[in-house]
This record gives sequence, structure tokens and C-alpha cells, in this order.
Amino acid sequence: MEQNGLAMSLRDLLTVLFKHKWKIVATFMASVVTITIATSMLPLIYQATSTLLVKFGRENIYRSEVGEAGSWISLSHEEMVNSEIQVLTSRDLIERVVKTMGPEVLYPRMAGDLRDQGRSGESLVSSAVGIFRKSLSVDGVKKSNVIQASFEHESPMIASQAVNLLVDLFKEKHLQVHSDPKSPFLEQQLAAHEKSLKESEDELERYRQEYQTFSLEEQKTLLLQQRTNFDTVMKNTRNQVVELKQKLDTLRSQMQKVPENIPLATVTDRHAIVDDVKNTLLNLQLREQDLLMKYKSDNPMLVKVREEIALVKEYLKKQEEDRKKVQTTGKNVVHQELEKELIKTQAELKAQESKASELSIQVSQLDHELQALDLREKELQRLLREREMNEKNYKTYREKVEEARIVDDMNLRKMANVSVIQEAAVPLDPIRPRKNLYIMFSLIFGVIGGLGVDLFSEILSQGLTTPEQVEKRLGLRILVSLPYRPALWAPRNQET
Repeated sequence: MEQNGLAMSLRDLLTVLFKHKWKIVATFMASVVTITIATSMLPLIYQATSTLLVKFGRENIYRSEVGEAGSWISLSHEEMVNSEIQVLTSRDLIERVVKTMGPEVLYPRMAGDLRDQGRSGESLVSSAVGIFRKSLSVDGVKKSNVIQASFEHESPMIASQAVNLLVDLFKEKHLQVHSDPKSPFLEQQLAAHEKSLKESEDELERYRQEYQTFSLEEQKTLLLQQRTNFDTVMKNTRNQVVELKQKLDTLRSQMQKVPENIPLATVTDRHAIVDDVKNTLLNLQLREQDLLMKYKSDNPMLVKVREEIALVKEYLKKQEEDRKKVQTTGKNVVHQELEKELIKTQAELKAQESKASELSIQVSQLDHELQALDLREKELQRLLREREMNEKNYKTYREKVEEARIVDDMNLRKMANVSVIQEAAVPLDPIRPRKNLYIMFSLIFGVIGGLGVDLFSEILSQGLTTPEQVEKRLGLRILVSLPYRPALWAPRNQET
């Protein structure tokens, strides 16, 4: 029974199809013809494609302007490709292409319509740029550093020319974007730092010539050594002065205890005392001549020595006057020896005090010189640091200027990290419309449309096609069914 039901269903379907076959054929032909005519009326669109290779180059390497020298890659692979795509699709670049080729050449119909409407040239270029951007597609190939730029146009020649011109202008734009605009600034800074370096060197040389500060360390070492020696001698001299004062006090105390005269009936000749005083006077005069060779006449040491000389001369004169006097009482020899030793000690004490004073003055002078040397050393270090800083800045800017000059020369030669793998060739086949695909769709749509018209007509029909429909609708049992076959021919005068 299922097989019979299935057969009845297929028979019913075939009956309906043959009943409305002309409608199906008409709908099919109408769909195919309409779509074919519409496809033939669509304009042909051609696509030209150029392939670019983006490499890591100097444009993607960051170099510090100042400070520590060094360079590193500033962008990742994906960021680098995306950046180049943004430059390639920038409005400025597309506008240059449109102006170079001319909007009338790219889109003559649009240009004519806008001119008829009285639009200006800027409006024409703006509209052409908008259409150009819609027709342009720039994509990066996944997992590579390749960029594909495609442009669609009705003319295959214009499509290839537009893409190639876009790529050429893109290479110039790429160099402009990545070029260093601070080259004049660097040259100005280089000249300024060169001038500062020369001024600091001249100032340093003048300072050295003025204060003879060619080797401050050696000068400081010598001064410290001299001060140490003088300080040692001064301390020893002061110790001697203390000892001489103690000795002088002792001699005076002894002289007070020893009588000056003793009862004698002899004539005392004081030649020995005079000779000793003369020797002391001679030593003081030699000391005076020695000091005159080293110091001026107003030096405190010279003044003290001259006072000692005057004192000794006065004593010598007194002794020479009393040398031949006849005394009823004679001089005590012990007292005379103590007196001689006292005079000698006084002279030596004054000499040592003068020496100690001189040494103190010299030590003070050396302290002042050391203090001045420290100040000169600080000033010298400041001048050296200033020269070193100016020299470092000069070298830094000189290197930057040389790098900028090299980059400018490479830009003039159009040496960039973008290479053209394949220039856009004139396309031979259009990408739209795809007639074969459209015709295939028209055939499928015609078949579906014909079947739909057949089914819709059958639903709206009021007649009965098969005996089964009669039994279902009228509730009557069919006894006999005769096939209907229309006559193939009939007489002309006979009505059929």
C-alpha cells in the first residue's frame, strides 16, 4: 500500500507538471533571459593588484637623540605592517593620486554630472577621493610582511596605472613620514656647541697661563712638603727658644750669686772678652748679609738681627774702653764667664726668636698659598667639567648630524625598507560581473521559479485533475476513467 501511495504521489506530481508545463517553460525562459540581459548591461569591473614587501630597516630602528648611545627596534612585526597600511590608505596620498591622474580621467561620468551641477574643482576632487577609497583595498598577508594593494575600475589600463602611481607616491610618503625633520635644528645646535667648546677651551688655557696651574697635584705636593719641613724646623726652633730662655734665667740667677769683682792688685786685660764679642758680632753681620740676600730690608728677622748687632757693638765699645784700666780689685773670672755666656745666650735667643718668627711667617704664607691653590683647583675642575660637557655635547650632535646627512642622502636616492614585489599589470579579465556564475544562478532560479508558478497555479485552480481528487472532493466512487487526448488535427469547417 505504501508503494502504491508513493506511486500515486509521483503520478500526481507528474500530472501537475505536464498540466502547467508551458507556464514552467515560460517562467524559466523569462528568468534566464532577464538575468542574462541584466548581466550583459552591467559595466565590467577590472582589478589591478600590486604586492609590496615591508622589511625591517632604519625607519623602524629607534636611536636616542641625546644621552646614552644605542638603538633598538621600536615596532613589532604586526605594528610595522599596520603602520604602512595606514600610510598607504591615507587621504593625503589618495588625493595626490587623484590630482595627478585627474578626476576627469578616473571618473568621467561623475565629473560630468558634478560640472553640470556647477560644483567646484575641490568638490570634484573630494568626490573622486571618496570613490577611489571605496574602490581601493589594502590588506596584509597573514604571517608575513607582505602587503597587497588592489584597485577596481572599469578601465583595466587606469586600474593598473592608479595602483602603480599609488605605490610610487607611497614610497615617497614613507620616506617623508620616517625622515628626521630636525636636521637644521641639529646643525644649529652643533654650531652652538662647537662655539661653546672653543670658548671653554680658551678660558681654560687662559686660566692655566695666568696661574700656572698645569700640574696642581705636583704643586700641592711640593707646598705640603715645604710646609711640613718649615713646621718641623719652626717647632724645633721654638723648643730651642724655650731652652735658651731657661738657660738665660739660670745664668742670671748664677750671676747674682757670683760677685763681679774680687780683690786683686793686678791689671786685668780683657782681650778674651773682646775677642769673643767680636766673633759674635761677625756672626751676626754674616747672618745679616745672608738674610739680605733672601728678604727685603724691612723683614722682621733683619730688624732683629740689626738690633742684636747694635747691642753687641755697644757692649764691644764698652769693653774696649775698660780693657786697659788698672783695677785695684780684679774681675771675677767666673762672673766674666757667666757674663760672656749670658751675652752669647741672649744673642742666640734673639736669633732663634727671629728664626721662629720668620718660619711662622713662611708657614702662614704656605697656608695661604695652599688655600689659594685649593680655590684654583676648584675653579680648574669647574673649567675642566665645562669643557668635557661641551665636548661631549659637540660629539653627540656631530654624530647626529652625520646620521641625519646619511639619512637625507638615502632619502634622495629613495632607499627605503619598502620593496615592490610585483607591479600592477593590466588585468585581462574582469572580476565583475561573473557572467557564467550569474547564468548558472539564472538557470537554478528559473527552475525554482517555474516549479513555484506551477504549484501556485495548481492551488488556485478550481478543476479536478485526477480521479483521486474527484473521490476526495465529491465523495463519489469512480467506476471508469477515460484519458483525454486532444485531436492533433481537425477539418477547417468543423468546430472542435
